[in-house]
Amino acid sequence: MPTTSFECRAVLFDMDGTLTDSIAAVEAAWTRVAEEIGRDPAEVIALTHGKRAVDNLAMLKPDIEEDEMDAAVAAFEQSILFYADAFHKYGPGRHGEQASLPSSGALTPALWSDSSSESSATSSGPPSRQPSSAGNMDPIRPGFVTRLSQMLVATALELEAKGSRRLIEEEGYYNHKEERKSPLNQPQAWEAEAEAVNRSVKILPGVRRMLSSIPNDRYAVATSGAKTYAHGCMTRVGINPPEVTITADDKRLEAGKPAPDPFLLAAKCLGFSATDCVVFEDSPNGIRAGVASGATVIAVCTSHERAQIEHCGAHYIVEDMERVICKVVGQGEDAKLRFTILDD
Repeated sequence: MPTTSFECRAVLFDMDGTLTDSIAAVEAAWTRVAEEIGRDPAEVIALTHGKRAVDNLAMLKPDIEEDEMDAAVAAFEQSILFYADAFHKYGPGRHGEQASLPSSGALTPALWSDSSSESSATSSGPPSRQPSSAGNMDPIRPGFVTRLSQMLVATALELEAKGSRRLIEEEGYYNHKEERKSPLNQPQAWEAEAEAVNRSVKILPGVRRMLSSIPNDRYAVATSGAKTYAHGCMTRVGINPPEVTITADDKRLEAGKPAPDPFLLAAKCLGFSATDCVVFEDSPNGIRAGVASGATVIAVCTSHERAQIEHCGAHYIVEDMERVICKVVGQGEDAKLRFTILDD
């Protein structure tokens, strides 16, 4: 049942934890950093949430030189995307899936010649077999040999790769300053681990409906992620990054969240004052940034418990965007966005 309504001119969205959920991949990446520097992963994750990677890395790894920071941020954020993609690209059922031999009792593809494979693909049974000419080699045999050879080679390579990976995992056979040390160009230990857990990016409840209800020129994204990571997350769940997408590596920013700079810049690029905007956020740092910008802030409990964010100054707190309805009121430049907060 509707409980509260208000109007604004434009919307400023945070990204991760607000539009998308890549928390598992992000936390895995920060856990790896924590292990590298010998700190408690839970502590590092708590310190870094909602802030720019450049600020976090400068704090956690002060030995990174200024001229190396951009590359360090890029490598870190690429690792997030690797964690997000690894399970579906390289995980169980992906390695060597073409190398498995048919199960007992199944119709073995190798019994049919290579030339007949396409025609049999849409047939309910095997193609008719023509008898071989006397004195000639059975024409079916080359297909069998070719297919079996390919299967055996693929299986051998897979077993060899798994053996190398086990060596990496058990003996820590890698060096963080070398992209690859294995002669077979095998993944580092963290990459091998990433393949075992599904940390894929997801779109959060109510987001598609919310975005579809707002004119394209009336909303922006202001995120603590750099461009590669931000665009990578959004496109992975089918969100087209809006024309105004303010990322952490935007050179116009003097500071990141919890400073209001990202939201102030996003509002300016849209052509509005931040005080005429509503901000959607999930993290304490992001909520504080939205409040400091002068915007009306709606906090979503998609990455933090309500108790963790209720004292950060948000004007409204909802479970997720399913609890908020947006409707365009008026037309053209005079149009406004009317938001209705539904009772939880």
